[in-house]
Amino acid sequence: MFIGHFAVGLAAKKAAPKLNLALLFISCQLLDLIWPVLVLMGIESVSVDHSATVVTPFNFSHYPYSHSLLMTLLYALIFGVIVFKVFKSKTAAITSGVVVASHWGLDFLTHRPDLPLLLSGQKVGLGMWNSLTATVVVELGIFAIGVFLYLKASPLMTRKRKQIFWSMISFLLVAYIGNIWGPKAPIDTPPQAIAGPALSMWLIVLWAYFSDKRVK
Repeated sequence: MFIGHFAVGLAAKKAAPKLNLALLFISCQLLDLIWPVLVLMGIESVSVDHSATVVTPFNFSHYPYSHSLLMTLLYALIFGVIVFKVFKSKTAAITSGVVVASHWGLDFLTHRPDLPLLLSGQKVGLGMWNSLTATVVVELGIFAIGVFLYLKASPLMTRKRKQIFWSMISFLLVAYIGNIWGPKAPIDTPPQAIAGPALSMWLIVLWAYFSDKRVK
């Protein structure tokens, strides 16, 4: 799942209005922010397999340290503790922890059985990515709900915020369309060339910071 993760970050603003959207985006994408680093370090692996699923050609063959259920729960706990230490808010801490954990739940819905439960052993996944229609309908639906809930919790009162926010939303939608219907990566694409561009996710985090920044 792609923009569905961001939808959770957007929706979480209603539960924790004091948290900047950038922090909520780090929460919802934490696993995918860790994953490319581990691939570039050679700790985890990915390859291109055009028969993997209908939606994505990527074969996530080994990523227990970034995407196992065990590590996800650990990351959620650690992130929640950090948020509590910084903001002194149980609500913010619980919200951010739940948002981190939500990533695995949404991936479980979309991935084929390649998500590890532990660091080794059984892998799971319901495989919604094998249906293009179901994937698009569910993910765009979740995203629309996320945007709606964010705007209810944090109305865009200034012209500048409106421009930054809607340009970010438009970019995410265009990127999503490109991922779904754009050309697929060649079979011989090296793992580094797959993981490297994923680091650009930090630009979206920065974008989110300014879209949610209040002028005092």
